Amino acid sequence: MSSTPQPLSRRGALLAGTVALAGGMGLAGRSDAAVRVPETARTSLPALNPEQRAGQCVIHSYPGLTPPARLMDAIREGRTAGVIFFGENIESLSQIEGVIQEMNDANASAPVKAPLLLMTDQEGGMVRRLPGEPVLSAKDVGSSTDAKGQAEFTGSGAGMNLAGVGMNVNLAPVLDVYRRAGDFTDQYERSYSKDQDAVGTCGSAFITAQQDAGVAATAKHFPGLGPASANQNTDLGPVTLTTSVSTLRSVDEVPYRAAISAGTKLVMLSWAVYRALDADRPAGLSPTVVGELRNRLGFPGVTVTDALEAGALRAYGSTAERAVLAAAAGMDLILCSARDAAQGEEAVTALSEALAAGTLDGTAFDAGAERVNALRGSLS
Repeated sequence: MSSTPQPLSRRGALLAGTVALAGGMGLAGRSDAAVRVPETARTSLPALNPEQRAGQCVIHSYPGLTPPARLMDAIREGRTAGVIFFGENIESLSQIEGVIQEMNDANASAPVKAPLLLMTDQEGGMVRRLPGEPVLSAKDVGSSTDAKGQAEFTGSGAGMNLAGVGMNVNLAPVLDVYRRAGDFTDQYERSYSKDQDAVGTCGSAFITAQQDAGVAATAKHFPGLGPASANQNTDLGPVTLTTSVSTLRSVDEVPYRAAISAGTKLVMLSWAVYRALDADRPAGLSPTVVGELRNRLGFPGVTVTDALEAGALRAYGSTAERAVLAAAAGMDLILCSARDAAQGEEAVTALSEALAAGTLDGTAFDAGAERVNALRGSLS
C-alpha cells in the first residue's frame, strides 16, 4: 500500500477492506474543577423521574442481532444514554443500520430530546466491529512513512464508516505508549509507538479527522496501559502498575494532553491500579485519578468507564456497587457492555437509589449528566 493516503469517500469507508466481521477483543469524590460546556451545545435537561435521571449516565448493551423489548422500552422511556454494539450485534451494514433506525425512532418519544450515544470499538486492525475502515492497525499507522497522514486517513475512514450506519461515537483511539514488543498493548497492535510524542501526534490526527466526520472520539485508557505486560489484562483480572508519577506524567499522559488540545470529546479511564497515583482503587473508581485528568490536564469533556463487568473489578461487588463507585469517583458514563440489557437496568436502579439516599452527590451527578447531554446535543 502506498505510504501516502488517498481521500476516502463515504462508500469507500464502508466497503474498504471488506472482510469477515470481527467480534474483536472484549474491551474491556468528583473533581471540583470547573468544566466548560460550549453554549452552542448546552441543552438543559427536562424534569426527569429518578430512573430517567440515573439513565442519562448509563450505556446499555444486548446479545445477538435483535435488541430485546426491555432495551427498546428503556430507550423509549428515557432510561438510557445510549448503546454499545459488538460483533455479535452486527450481521451486515444494512442490518445494523436498520436496528439503529429503530432505536432512533424509539428515542423520539424519550423526554430528553437529543440523539442517543450509539457507539462501538472501531480502532482498526484486529479490533473492529464493522467491516471496512480503518483496516490498518495503530501499529501499522505508527510505523508507516507518513504516520500522521495515515492517522488522518484512518480517523476519517472510521468516522465515515460509523456515521454511514448511524453510529456517532467511536471508543478509539488507543493512546497507550507501549514499552516492549509483545506486551499487552503491542500484542494486538493497538499502540502507535513507544514514543509518547508520536502517539500524541497520531492520536490527535485520528481524533480530528474522525470528529470532522461527525463521530465523537474517545481517547483511552487514561492514564495509560502502556506499562502493562502481556498477561496484565484488566478484562480478565486485577492489574497493578508500579510506574512512577514522573514517568506517568512525562510519558503516559503526554498523548492525552495532545488529544485534549485536539478536542477529544470523551476519555475512557482504565481499570488498572496506578500505585503512584492511588494505590487503593482502579483508575476509573478513583477520584484522585479522575482529578488528575480534570484538574491537572484540564479535560472538560465526558469521562467514560471501561467495561463495568471487567475482571479487574471482581473485588468491588455487583454491577450495582460498581456503578455507584464509578459515579462517585467522577465517571460521567457507565459502560454496561456485558451484552445483557439487565446489566444496564441494574446500574440505573442502583444509581437512582443512591441519589435518593444521598450516598451519591446529586449536584455532581447532574453536572456529569449535563456533560453527557451536551455531547449528545453536539452530535445532532
